[in-house]
Amino acid sequence: MRLALPQSRRALLLVAVLAALLLLLGYVALRTGPLAPVKVTVAEVDERAITPALFGIGTVEARYTHRIGPTAPGRVASLAVDVGDSVEAGQVLAVIDPIDLDERIAAASGSAGRSAALEQAAASQVADASARLALARSEAARSEELFRDGWLTRAALDQRRQALAAAEAGLAAAEANQAAAAQDRGRTGAELAALQEQKANLRLIAPRAGLVVRRLAEPGTTVVAGQAIVEIVDPAELWINARFDQTRAGGITAGLPARIVLRSRIDTPLRGVVLRVEPVADAVTEELLAKVTFDTSDGLPPIGELAEVTVGLPARGRTLAVPNAAVHRVGGEVGAWTLRNGDLEFVTLRLGAEDADGWIQVLDGLARGDQVILHSAQPLTASSRITVVDQLP
Repeated sequence: MRLALPQSRRALLLVAVLAALLLLLGYVALRTGPLAPVKVTVAEVDERAITPALFGIGTVEARYTHRIGPTAPGRVASLAVDVGDSVEAGQVLAVIDPIDLDERIAAASGSAGRSAALEQAAASQVADASARLALARSEAARSEELFRDGWLTRAALDQRRQALAAAEAGLAAAEANQAAAAQDRGRTGAELAALQEQKANLRLIAPRAGLVVRRLAEPGTTVVAGQAIVEIVDPAELWINARFDQTRAGGITAGLPARIVLRSRIDTPLRGVVLRVEPVADAVTEELLAKVTFDTSDGLPPIGELAEVTVGLPARGRTLAVPNAAVHRVGGEVGAWTLRNGDLEFVTLRLGAEDADGWIQVLDGLARGDQVILHSAQPLTASSRITVVDQLP
């Protein structure tokens, strides 16, 4: 028969078990649980030569885009090209229905013929008036002689003088009619030429060789003057409209070399050059815009493809630098977590240029030999407990 343990011994045993469990739980929480120190890796601040590189992203665009459309409203009669077609300079792309343009040209042509006939009639009137004036002048001169010799009365002389004045007025009127007829012929001729030019513009011609990238209307569509129907680009003249962070874009200028990585050719980067830096930046995204051209025109990508652009900036001298992985933004300030006398401290930094290997210039805030937190298993705070390891899993 087993004897029961005294009540006090059982209570002591239960307390001991619970204490052991609590100690084990505390040990686990402090070593591997949520209260465990955060594992971090550190790097030492040192001097190194920085060759800055500016990274940006952009899209491939056509350097020249030709939007071709009619200069007068009308209806699309036919389209001879489609998206993806290659065209030559002078090739007919589309024809716009002239509607009543042919009738207007015929009416203008008739008006021009009538004006020419009126001008010819006015010229005949001028010739007739000139002949009448010559006759009136001859008769007036003879009458003057006869009057001086006494063979002609004053009344007859006045009659001859009046006939001469009438002949001069008739010639002036005929010449005015001729000038008006000439002006009317010029006006109708100009109207006819304008209508003919307008009809010629209804045949949309490719201004240069290129590739059709957009077809903005279909046969039967009514379009207005200036509305584009076809867009053509030169596939051999492409560039990248690249965007760079304004805070790191200092020093970028035209002529700097660029490394271009296309989304479709990640393993085969292309060489390029900065053609120009746009004078107007994007105030919303705080980005600087630049045009980057390709060094080659063979095998260029399709328009609209995304591209990563790395621009090599002029090299800098040796300076303090830290890996960009050590830089963080805490409370609106940019800095790094450092280890000073074993304590964790966030230090605000003034940074400079960054190179393609991920090193950033430290202009102020750190000294040579300082230790900065490179990577951490969890986000850090000023009260975080840490333990330094060689590498994180």
